[in-house]
Amino acid sequence: MLKVLVDCFGGDHSPEANVEGALMALKQFCDIYLILTGDEAAIRGCLEGKEYDADRLEIVHAPEVIGCDEKPIDAVRLKRESSMMKAIRMLRDRDDISAMVSTGSTGALVAAALTRIGRVRGVIRPAFCPILPTMDGGLVGICDSGANVEVTPEMLRQFAIMSSLYMEHVYGISTPRIALLNVGKEPEKGDEIHQKAHILLSETPEINFVGNMESRDLLSGRYHVVVADGFSGNVLVKTTEGTALELLKKLKKDIFSRTIYKIGALLMKKMFADEKEFMNYQNYGGSVLLGCSKTVVKGHGSSKAVSVAKCIEQAYRMEQSSVAAKTEEVILKYEHYEE
Repeated sequence: MLKVLVDCFGGDHSPEANVEGALMALKQFCDIYLILTGDEAAIRGCLEGKEYDADRLEIVHAPEVIGCDEKPIDAVRLKRESSMMKAIRMLRDRDDISAMVSTGSTGALVAAALTRIGRVRGVIRPAFCPILPTMDGGLVGICDSGANVEVTPEMLRQFAIMSSLYMEHVYGISTPRIALLNVGKEPEKGDEIHQKAHILLSETPEINFVGNMESRDLLSGRYHVVVADGFSGNVLVKTTEGTALELLKKLKKDIFSRTIYKIGALLMKKMFADEKEFMNYQNYGGSVLLGCSKTVVKGHGSSKAVSVAKCIEQAYRMEQSSVAAKTEEVILKYEHYEE
């Protein structure tokens, strides 16, 4: 039985969405056991009247909540009774627990994972890798998307290795095509860090590096992974998600502006519904913190139940495919790493 912790507080729709998502995951996977952390009374209130397998669900009371406006280090140090920190400690201390999911503060989660959980041996810094849909119906991962604002060429190579293994073993993509986010496609483009990273990636046989990528090509389907520093990757992901949401809003506004458009939209109702679901980031889960010694998945702060369930599915598949062990095996082939 695979045991996964679910931090039920800290998100915009907590604890309702977290609890409902957990129940969805219980129905999807018969070999999963979930431990929900947070205010017990509130969690039980969300469970009231719901049908679920009580033998595979546990509640651990945690009265405090880490807010997104709190300083990460202070929150990790002072809020020991928070839902996030109790989950982190359980993940660290219990060998029978494999993973955790949280929709709470990103900064606090990264700080707690680094200081309390630790890294896969050989990994310099763990990195987030969210997933987005591409125009050809595929998927693309962006690594890093916020955990590391400043990077080195060696870190970018490690991001490429970790995310390539992730896309291959969790999403079943054979020989994922890896690109380096840059200001141009030519190898000599970008600053010294990106120029050196381009050389390192080209010299790494374990990945299928196809060169630089400009941000406009993210959803083209030509790439399975885009490697970036955390600042650029975060801006790339949020700009793409925001653009998709605003385009949907404009489309809806334009449809209701004229009667003939309304008639046309009625005839195309199914297509519009499908496109809306395709562009809805809630359907693609969260960001796995690749390179962490135990599986940690960070969901969007605005995650609803479907997204939380997808995050739990990501954690489940990470453990089933032993990505961490495969990552260590490849990373340790290279001499230049930090303990």
